[in-house]
Amino acid sequence: MYVIVDIETTGGNMKNGKITEIAIYRHDGHGVVDEFVSLVKPEIYIPPFITSLTGITNEMVESAPPFYQIAKDVVEICKDAVFVAHNAAFDYNFIKEEFKNLGYNFDMPTICTVKLSRKLLPGHASYSLGKICPELGIGNEARHRAAGDALATVQLFEILLKKNNGILNPEDPYKEFSADGLHADLSLEHIKGLPAKTGVYYLHNENGELIYIGKSKNIRNRIITHLGNPKTKKGIEMKQNTADISFNLTGSELIALLKESHEIKQEKPRYNRAQRRSKSKIGLYSYTDRRGYIRLLLKPNNGVDVPNATFDTMQEGRERLFQWIEEYELCQQLCGLYDGNHGCFQYQLKTCKGACVGEEDDVNYNNRVLELLKKLSYGHNNLVILDKGRNDNEMALVVIENGRYLGWGYIGEDACIEVPQQFKEHIELYDDNGDTRTIISAYLRNKKYKKLIPY
Repeated sequence: MYVIVDIETTGGNMKNGKITEIAIYRHDGHGVVDEFVSLVKPEIYIPPFITSLTGITNEMVESAPPFYQIAKDVVEICKDAVFVAHNAAFDYNFIKEEFKNLGYNFDMPTICTVKLSRKLLPGHASYSLGKICPELGIGNEARHRAAGDALATVQLFEILLKKNNGILNPEDPYKEFSADGLHADLSLEHIKGLPAKTGVYYLHNENGELIYIGKSKNIRNRIITHLGNPKTKKGIEMKQNTADISFNLTGSELIALLKESHEIKQEKPRYNRAQRRSKSKIGLYSYTDRRGYIRLLLKPNNGVDVPNATFDTMQEGRERLFQWIEEYELCQQLCGLYDGNHGCFQYQLKTCKGACVGEEDDVNYNNRVLELLKKLSYGHNNLVILDKGRNDNEMALVVIENGRYLGWGYIGEDACIEVPQQFKEHIELYDDNGDTRTIISAYLRNKKYKKLIPY
C-alpha cells in the first residue's frame, strides 16, 4: 500500500511554519482506494505571498480543524503504507513535526517521486511538478492546492510504477526492478501479491525443489531485492532458477529467525550453502573436573554438544573469554587459556584468587563461573519469551527451561495460563544448538520481545 501525499503550509520552514491543507490518497498499486482531504487551521498567520501562491486565506482556515483534530485520520489512512510525495522530505518532515508536537512518533518508509522520476524518466529539463506533469500529459487545474497536486502526483506515481514493472521496493525505492531473467513460470503478479509481513520464504525451481530459504520482516520487499536486478553470479543464477515462491508468516521476527535456522539445517538448500558455512565454528564448553572446579574450554563445535557461547573464530573466542575472566575474576588456567603446573600467570601476579593451586575453594570459585554461565544462558534458567503473533488475537512464545531452548509456538491472547509451565503445552520442540543460542541471546539483548516471564 502507498499513500500519495501533498500539503500546503504557511512557509517553507517546518520549525516556524504550519500546515494549512493536506491531501492523502491511499493507493494499492492499481488505483486509489481511499482518500482524506482537509483544510487545516494553522493557528498562525498566513502571509500574503503564500495566499497569492495557494489561494488559501486566513478566513478559509478560520473554521477548519487544527492538526490535532485530524491526526487520528492521518494515522489511520497511512497505516501499513509507504509515504509517497513529490519532494517527499518536505511533506514528510512537516507532518512528522506536527506529530512530534503532539508527542507522537510518525515514522514511515518514504518514496520521493522527484528522485524516482530522475531515475526512471531521464532526460527532462526539470523535474518540478509544474514542469514534468505537462510533458507527461498530466493535467492539474488546482496547482498549489493539496488535492490538485496530490492527484497529479498520483498520476505521475502510476507512470513510474508501470515503468518499473509495477514494483517498487521501499527499502531501495530508486533501484530499478528488471523483469529480464525471471523464470517463465514466475509472474510479476505473484511477486506483487506476496505479503509485506514477517515470516520465512522459500524459493523453488521448476521441479519444485527448494533452492533457498530466507526470513524477512517484509517478505515482499526482500523478494524484490533478491530478484529485482542482481549483479552477482549467485544472484543472477538464483533469479533465473526461481520458478515459484512460497512462504510461512510468523508474526514474530524471533520465530522467523529460529524457523529459518532450523529449516536451513534440515533442508540444506543449494543457495544457502555459503550461509551454512558462515555459522559459528568455535564453542565455549563447561565441565567439572575431578577436584570439583567448573572448567571452561574453547574448542570447535561438533554439532552434537551444546556450547554455552559460540564464536566465528578461535581468536574471537579467546579475546571474549579473557574479558569474562577479568570481569568475573576467573582463573586463566581453569579456562584453558594458560598451560602450567604451578598456577596461572595471574596467580603469579597475585591477581588470581588461586583456584588453580587449590587456595580458593571450589564453591566460591564455581559461584562466579555459574554467574557467567547464567548470563550466557539467556539470563534465566527458565524463561518464556512472548512476542508478536500472526494476528491481533495471538502471541508467539519461545520457552527456555533449565538453561536450554525447548521450542516455539503460538497461544491465544485470551488463553488461561495459571503457571508458566503450561506454556510448554503450546510449543513444538526443537533442537538447542549454538545458532539458536546466538539468535535468542541477540534478540533478548535488543529487547525486541513483548514480554518476558521468568519462572
